[in-house]
Amino acid sequence: MALSPSDRDAGPSALIVEADRIVLGIGPDDEPEIVTGCAVLVRDGTIAAIAPIDDLRQQAPDAPVRRHPGRVMLPGFVNAHHHVGLTPLQLGSPDHPLELWFASRLVCRRIDAELDTLYSAFEMLASGVTTVQHIQSAIPGGHDAVHASATDILGAYRRIGMRASYCYGVREQNRLVYEADTAFCARLPEDLGRRLAAHLGAQAMPFDDNLRLFDRLTEENAGERLTRIQLAPANLHWCTDEGLVALDAKARDAGVPMHMHLVETAFQKEYARRRTGRTALAHLHDLGVLGPHMTLGHGVWLTEGDLDIVAGTGTCLCHNCSSNFRLRSGLAPLNAWRRRGITTALGIDEAGLNDDRDMLQEMRLVLRAHRVPGHDPADVPSPAGVVRMATEGGAATTPFGARIGRLEPGRLFDAVLIDWQKATWPHQDPDVPVLDALVQRAKTGSVDAVYVDGEVVYEDGRFTRVDRETVLAEIAAALATPRTDAEEDRRRLGREILPYVRGFYEGWLADAAPTPFYAGSSRT
Repeated sequence: MALSPSDRDAGPSALIVEADRIVLGIGPDDEPEIVTGCAVLVRDGTIAAIAPIDDLRQQAPDAPVRRHPGRVMLPGFVNAHHHVGLTPLQLGSPDHPLELWFASRLVCRRIDAELDTLYSAFEMLASGVTTVQHIQSAIPGGHDAVHASATDILGAYRRIGMRASYCYGVREQNRLVYEADTAFCARLPEDLGRRLAAHLGAQAMPFDDNLRLFDRLTEENAGERLTRIQLAPANLHWCTDEGLVALDAKARDAGVPMHMHLVETAFQKEYARRRTGRTALAHLHDLGVLGPHMTLGHGVWLTEGDLDIVAGTGTCLCHNCSSNFRLRSGLAPLNAWRRRGITTALGIDEAGLNDDRDMLQEMRLVLRAHRVPGHDPADVPSPAGVVRMATEGGAATTPFGARIGRLEPGRLFDAVLIDWQKATWPHQDPDVPVLDALVQRAKTGSVDAVYVDGEVVYEDGRFTRVDRETVLAEIAAALATPRTDAEEDRRRLGREILPYVRGFYEGWLADAAPTPFYAGSSRT
């Protein structure tokens, strides 16, 4: 029986896609909704019906059929928190605790924005990611330079055929440490302070220019199917209260979401206490900027009271497990989020545990990292629950919303096809549920095909629109050249200021609140 029959004649863009099993989505109580013996009828990139193939052929007799025998079809994954292509480690910055990492990253070389975007898009698509939340970090040069870079980023996603929501992280203050730029520069030796002030000043952009950038990109993006524009107050320490309120008003007026880092580390928790006298989340609540349109990235140090507010306001959270581990930020209380029914997405952030953007691996990590002692299965994430985070949960944090995240009529056809035999070879007992096996065993090599907007953009290890090896060769050639004078200056600056940044936070440790600074699981 068709899940959504249609009597319309097939147009020239109609397509039927068949797989052995189709995971429509995750239902209540983390129950997977799976159908067999069916195919998907796609018209103009949108799912028209899901039914036995003979029924679909009657509805669309001229539609070509793409068969994927032995494959499991799932909704395309959403990487709900992403920044760059080539990773900081690749470009010269080893992992540090987050606050020191900001300084260390000054040594990183610069790469063309389009090439950089394609690099990580290859990795994401190959692991089944069809939509990404791209949060661009600060770059020098002001509005025109940011606009040019954003244009290249958006163009790269359209070129490869990947869906993307773009936002530029708004930073008004405290660009290196958690105090005013001028105050920190004054702590440094005179020459070093002058050089750092010039570097930070080059990244400054008048607040109104951030709003102008959003308006300009939104206007230019009109009519595009694959890309959307939204807003991103970067973090509490980077934004003024006035800026947060203004961005919230802009987002509500434009009907777009916002994505904001929050209490990623214990130092950020302490910053909020010093600035506001309460938690960062309570402060945002008092400002009136929370709600379903707001996604908070990381949220490692949210308290139980904070989570009650998050749940009560319908605010979304994004779990960035790999990043939290790599940068020593802590383990986010995901199980407490789940108990409250908070809409939760998955983000790979700068890079996963293997220094890449592998959503299949990230899902396994999330499944394993939160397996607290006990016997009640409701206490820990299930494989299906993790899939929900990587699909519907992520979709809810983007402007695409309910148009993606599930396979059902009316939604856009973004899907990943996984080769069951490759994922489970040489044996998988049939008593084990399908998603339990796939989440725990599927690797990128078992991703057979990826569809975005009804078009196959990755199949049999090959990207259909862009030649991967040509792009990688261009990147290799660009970075094989010697560092420019500007890059050498930044490299020296990053190395020289790192001890001072470390010293700044050592002072914070000495002056921290009387409760234990690293509160572990007792977040109060």
